[in-house]
Amino acid sequence: MSPLEIVVRGVARRKYRPERAILDLTVHLEGRARESVYRDATTMHGAVVESLKELLARDVVDEWSSDTLRVYSYRPYDSNGNRRDPVYSTRIKVDAEFTDFEELSKFIDRWAAVDGVDVGHVEWGIPQDNRRTYERELRREAVDDAVAKAQAYADAVGRGAVTATQLADPNMLSTSRSARAMSDPLGIPGDGSGSAPALELRSEDIEIAVAVDARFVAD
Repeated sequence: MSPLEIVVRGVARRKYRPERAILDLTVHLEGRARESVYRDATTMHGAVVESLKELLARDVVDEWSSDTLRVYSYRPYDSNGNRRDPVYSTRIKVDAEFTDFEELSKFIDRWAAVDGVDVGHVEWGIPQDNRRTYERELRREAVDDAVAKAQAYADAVGRGAVTATQLADPNMLSTSRSARAMSDPLGIPGDGSGSAPALELRSEDIEIAVAVDARFVAD
């Protein structure tokens, strides 16, 4: 009896608590005088930056950047469809990476209540070095999963122990004409003051998933 070839996909997934949060914030002011709008916007931007520098010194913020400035004007229409006088606008974008989520909530609490500051979104994530460590652990688990699946197929048809002949990232194994059993594919997802209420942010856990394709033979 010829050896049986078995091809499976091993899968491992686990959820991790977010370890960083990137806040998207924009200073945005408008008015009828270009110079004063620009001056007020840069003054407010400076106050935001000083706040971030203080948090950076306390290791609350890992890094921040502000590299986008847009100064423009437009002429709105009135209710009769007539063009009105120009409105001048200044936008300055700020991104900050927080490692302390309680301080992030306090920061948003403070600046979201300020006219001219637009709080965009918060992107939760895991630092790249830690992600690589988690993925390395998951790859071992994915290989263990592949071995268990392949052995289950071999046992089901009365064959012996399986031996791995190839391991690869998903969809990288060469096509074989031999009879084979395939597991299901894995879809891996792309990662105040006084009595005023205080903001409390809590992100969902981040799922990291790893898959490995493996070819085995069983006597």
